[in-house]
Amino acid sequence: MTFGYILSICTFASIYAILILGLNILTGYTKQVSLGHAAFFAIGAYAQALLVTKAGLTFWSALPLSIVLSMAIGIVMGLPSLRVSDDFLVLTTIGLNFIVMGITEYFDFFGGAMGIIGINVPSFMGHPLGTTGYFVVTLIFLMLAIYISYFFSKTWGRLAMEATGEDEQAAQALGINTALYKIYAFALSSAFTGLAGALWAHSIGSLFPRNFSFEMSVLFLSMLVFGGLGTIRGAIFGAFFLYLLPECFRFIESYRMLVYGALLTVIVILQPNGMLGRGGLLDGCFFKLKKRGTETQGISKMG
Repeated sequence: MTFGYILSICTFASIYAILILGLNILTGYTKQVSLGHAAFFAIGAYAQALLVTKAGLTFWSALPLSIVLSMAIGIVMGLPSLRVSDDFLVLTTIGLNFIVMGITEYFDFFGGAMGIIGINVPSFMGHPLGTTGYFVVTLIFLMLAIYISYFFSKTWGRLAMEATGEDEQAAQALGINTALYKIYAFALSSAFTGLAGALWAHSIGSLFPRNFSFEMSVLFLSMLVFGGLGTIRGAIFGAFFLYLLPECFRFIESYRMLVYGALLTVIVILQPNGMLGRGGLLDGCFFKLKKRGTETQGISKMG
């Protein structure tokens, strides 16, 4: 593996981590399961690609518009969650995934089956960003996403979302506007996902409808469940681990996905709360390291 290839893999993993942080707000906090998040991923990616290739905008000016568009559609998709059960919401998100795939494949404006090509890596201060530069940009956005997620996890909004997810009627009895927080979760989640899609479009350079299939939505949910629902560390770990794992099995190319699927199945059965979820296999190790770091810091201050 070359250094450039390793950087490219880390760039894609960072982009997926941003997406899973957004999915964690929706599914981890409010327990609204989405099996159509590849649709929001596609909306962010296609919006960014069209704004750059057809409207002539720069990466930096198109990015906020792509995020806002994805968020707006997320809010619209959040409206059915106020009236349908959890099972039907899953079906609704699946339907959205296929609708977006159909629109991008059968309408020439979106490139059709031939897709959109020639999406260049952005420039900064007039200088095109190479592989290293774009990795740094992606990493900065990941750090920003982590900061926003951490800040939100300390607010009343997170508690209200978790209460809504655990028992909506009890939350309403406590005076929580559950409808507002459901839509709020969809808006935040789709904004994160739109950002990830926009970054991904420039990283891969071309878009095709098959890039945003239902299988991608399943992969996204698997990353969150594997890492640990409702935890920031779990979302990041799941995204990086499940994206990098297939790369580690490239030496057995013919059986790579078989080994990957079997390993994922075993781990999910043995660790239903995720590797870094509450009570997960790595959760205890995480808190031990955190406690040790706190104790070391306290001793150094005393000294």
